[in-house]
Amino acid sequence: MPSSRALPKDFVWGAATSAYQVEGAVTEDGRGESIWDRLCQKPGAIEDGTTGAVACDHYHRWRDDLGLLSELNLNAYRFSIAWPRVLPTGRGAVNAAGLDFYDRLVDGLLERRLTPFPTLYHWDLPQALQDQGGWGSRATVDAFAEYTEVVTRRLGDRVKQWVTINEPWCVAVLGHASGAQAPGLKDWSLALRAAHHVLLAHGTALPVIRRNVPGARVGIVNILSPSFAASDSEADLAAAERFDQEFNRWYLDPLYGRGYPQPLSQAYEREGHAHGFDFVLPGDLERIAGKTDFLGVNYYSRTIVRTAEENNRPRLIADPPASVRTDMGWEVYPSGLSAVLQRVTREYAPAAIYVTENGAAYGHQPEADGQVHDEPRRAYLHAHLNACLGALDAGVPLKGYFAWSLLDNFEWAFGYKMRFGLVHVDYATQRRTIKQSGRWLAQVLATNTLPGVTR
Repeated sequence: MPSSRALPKDFVWGAATSAYQVEGAVTEDGRGESIWDRLCQKPGAIEDGTTGAVACDHYHRWRDDLGLLSELNLNAYRFSIAWPRVLPTGRGAVNAAGLDFYDRLVDGLLERRLTPFPTLYHWDLPQALQDQGGWGSRATVDAFAEYTEVVTRRLGDRVKQWVTINEPWCVAVLGHASGAQAPGLKDWSLALRAAHHVLLAHGTALPVIRRNVPGARVGIVNILSPSFAASDSEADLAAAERFDQEFNRWYLDPLYGRGYPQPLSQAYEREGHAHGFDFVLPGDLERIAGKTDFLGVNYYSRTIVRTAEENNRPRLIADPPASVRTDMGWEVYPSGLSAVLQRVTREYAPAAIYVTENGAAYGHQPEADGQVHDEPRRAYLHAHLNACLGALDAGVPLKGYFAWSLLDNFEWAFGYKMRFGLVHVDYATQRRTIKQSGRWLAQVLATNTLPGVTR
């Protein structure tokens, strides 16, 4: 029977955003161009033809947005720092106005007793670095270390929780293999090189952060998805295993000292995507496997895989017809969150885990009463928080949960078509309205009790 259950004490409850998705002000106060600014100018790259030039205008409205975090009874904010706002050309001269913005933001969070959880890289590479090879170039690793040095020296006296990179898989594969995200390239060999350099940038940044931030707790964020075969056939099972290696293990194994999965690296060699992995230099894997204090897990749904039909690549298939889906077409599958958290704990034993993103896209608008009645999102949150409690019962060292997202925002290649926010944003007026789901979450946190818990 469902029952109510007290939430864990000392748990981190937050909401997440990223700079390009919410800040706007892309040409103000010395900010440089990013790869997303450039991609948004490409016809057809963004579904609705929009850009993040204004987005949620968080750059000017951040005080009000921090107030929303407090109204939601959250105690932490995961945001990202825009690299081109701090170093407009990626290296060299520091833009003081850009650093000042994040200085004010951090102070505003601390004044409201909200813990800052900044992410150093959430996909907005300075275009100047892309022009020099981007993540395909090893020089970008050094540039990231310099950027990390600048930011942590400025904020490290007050900020103790740091995320280096958000979702290396997305950076590498969506950015460099499928071309769905910035910089919009389609080259699997380049994607593998970029993946390595992103992970190496994480490892290179670790000692920089620890040197500049007394008592720092540092981690990386991976998007993870449990892989299911479409049938019991040997071919489908093999395709599901390959997807798991490509999506999950390629970005987890190196972080925990195992190197890249050998079966997949051999497959990449056979398929001509890598030639001896010549971009992996002596000492790289040791640097990538540097000690971290936590792993961030972004989870949205499971993945069902059928055997490849061409190019020897696994093919993702539609979810079962009976499944409940979000506007993204993603199946609502909360048990997958508990399964992922338990698997990571069992196989990699991170010291601590945070769910750093979890949420659902639904397009509900304010109704006649002025309220946004988004029951599907409330149900999604409820089911996934229940899954978190199940993971805790199973011994997962889960320390916090961040809903994606605080605000409806610019959802990358989908533009403004997809709304993930706890807070509705009217993009024409920038009016914010806390949704029913946000009000429900605020009540759960106020009482420190989750109702309707199932075992």
